Amino acid sequence: MAVTVRECLELQLLELEMLLSMFPKKGEINLDEDSMRGVQRYLRNADGALPAQLGYSIAVDVGEAKEKVELQVLLPHMYPHVAPQLFARSNALHRQQQLQLNTGLTSHITSLDSGELCICEAVQWVKDNSLPYLENSKISSESASKEAIVKETLHRMWIYSHHIYRQELRKKIFDCAKKLNLTGFCLTGKPGVMCVEGLRENCEEFWHAIRYPNWKHISCKHVESVETEGSIDNLRLFHAFEDLQFQAHGDYGLRNDYHMDLGQFLEFLKQHQSGHIFQILFGVEGKLSDK
Repeated sequence: MAVTVRECLELQLLELEMLLSMFPKKGEINLDEDSMRGVQRYLRNADGALPAQLGYSIAVDVGEAKEKVELQVLLPHMYPHVAPQLFARSNALHRQQQLQLNTGLTSHITSLDSGELCICEAVQWVKDNSLPYLENSKISSESASKEAIVKETLHRMWIYSHHIYRQELRKKIFDCAKKLNLTGFCLTGKPGVMCVEGLRENCEEFWHAIRYPNWKHISCKHVESVETEGSIDNLRLFHAFEDLQFQAHGDYGLRNDYHMDLGQFLEFLKQHQSGHIFQILFGVEGKLSDK
């Protein structure tokens, strides 16, 4: 004998009454009351149009910590002779764990005999099987948090020029360094040396800006990059962009063509943990004269 829609809807309401007695506290079952009233009206007058499908959700406590997993239920008119539409969700679950949980739930429900009420069985399955997914999701979150630590890279460029004299050029160098939040120094004279340190993109913008349009006798001799999980400010060797002018010697003619005292410059580098740079810049090992 064929099962009628009316018989199925009567079973659905019977099962709902049983669930309401099992979960009597406020908020444990969230019921679509319009759909329930529609089913009740249909059962009083089966000659009318089919009602909307009966829907509700059940808050299931999982584990000792009573993590909440919400089981969303939507019942086709011919349930329990066709499978219910079920979906388990939790804010504590990542998408992948939620997908795996629902795959397991669907597999379990489809293994049951057709014609049997199964929402209570689904609630019990969620209660018994959600904990591993919740724990895996928590581990994944902790791992992601560690991976999400933002790493920054301090870039440091050591730049050599045949000379740096012109006032307008020096102004351009200092203005550019300030704009890009770079620390370091500019050694004026012959030779001219600059060091800039900061974020990589800022150092590279500085390097492009000072060369344009036609600074020919200039080269980047050495680049250092240091990665950190904290602020790059902790890695800076210089606390500002300094204007270096040491005691000079040479011809003080119209061209102001004088050589800087490289011994003083070497001492300055060593004070800033950069003595090794001297050989990179000038091709000779720096030695301080005995005093």
